[in-house]
Amino acid sequence: MDAIHILGGNALFGETKIQGSKNAVLPVMAAALLIQDVCMIENCPHISDVYHMQQLLESIGCKVVRSDKTLTIDARNILEDTMSGDHVTGMRSSITLLGAMLGRIGEVTMAYPGGCVIGERPIDMHLNALRRMGVVIYEKDGCFTARVKALEGAVIRLPVSSVGTTENVILAAVMAKGVTVIQNAAKEPEIVTLCEFLREAGAVIEGIGGSVLIIQGGHRLHGIRFRVPADRIVAGTYLMSVLGAGGHIFLEDAPVAQMRSMLRVAEEIGAEVHVTREGLNIIAKEYKKPIPYIKTEIYPGFPTDMQSPLMAVLSTCEGESVIEETIFEDRFRIVEQLRKMGASIELRGRRQAVIQGVDSLLGCEVAAEELRGGAALVIAGSMALGETVVKNCHFIERGYEDICRDYRNLGVHIFGK
Repeated sequence: MDAIHILGGNALFGETKIQGSKNAVLPVMAAALLIQDVCMIENCPHISDVYHMQQLLESIGCKVVRSDKTLTIDARNILEDTMSGDHVTGMRSSITLLGAMLGRIGEVTMAYPGGCVIGERPIDMHLNALRRMGVVIYEKDGCFTARVKALEGAVIRLPVSSVGTTENVILAAVMAKGVTVIQNAAKEPEIVTLCEFLREAGAVIEGIGGSVLIIQGGHRLHGIRFRVPADRIVAGTYLMSVLGAGGHIFLEDAPVAQMRSMLRVAEEIGAEVHVTREGLNIIAKEYKKPIPYIKTEIYPGFPTDMQSPLMAVLSTCEGESVIEETIFEDRFRIVEQLRKMGASIELRGRRQAVIQGVDSLLGCEVAAEELRGGAALVIAGSMALGETVVKNCHFIERGYEDICRDYRNLGVHIFGK
């Protein structure tokens, strides 16, 4: 059965190690396509999205070998230019292979990517940016073909600071002729990781971490060994868990520098946060203060991926809290599930949720509809009185290596079936 069972209502105590970053490793795997050599990617999490990306790389001719948490990618021989099937349509991050394939062989045919249903995420911005570099796009029957004789550097100003579009332009630009300037580039840690990987492999990229990236294309890339950083969203999930259920936990390898907005929220709710060289200590207080108003923002603001987990926590904070979602218009799919557990949440349109804290949540059967909402239901289950069953946990497996193991490390009575 595709479900997780949780016996909640107890405070969390213990420690767990934070896995490698999902959002960082997927574009790095795509970037390995640009390198006619062998790359070793360390600290690669065992999650279904990585498996899907591995299958896509193998389908076009790459040799991919996993040994524990290290992926070895040999991209010396690319045999196919077409990608289709469930591995594309079921994973949004497959779109990063567009820029990589154009940079490597100048052509790709692929199905439109899928992933979680959290709002409209059209790829028009990706395609329009690549057109500026000389790419021609043909669309037909749910697929599209992108083709270019020779990528040309260009000045590209993104209308929105999009992570995926920034990644695709970077991947194309490192192989383009001349200089590419990306204005209004996304600044998320995952963009920094991708640029660092490419720079270590021989690419010339300036402005890493800022909103303007300057890429000198055409440099030959070589194979490297690269370590993926820890996952800030996974660390944030377990941070929210202890805020909701109470207790004292330690998160080993938590990427604290990437979590500033989350830590500010934790302190506003009333927790004590202590940073060490090894990770993050969180001591939650019995009384939790509400957050009068918070909105999701692009990095370094509060991340949209943490909005559902925070909503679960605020559902039992005494008083009124307001969350505004500014990134995706359908991020409130979890609301009905939390209401089944006794939460008092009112939606104002598609962008704002008003939460009136209740004394406690009650365990029941709920269903995940997307990745981060599924994780939030596990948080709610750890907070709730009685047993909670979270169905459709395959969504959670897209981004969490072993969420049951990690919660057991933190003292939660939890198991999967």
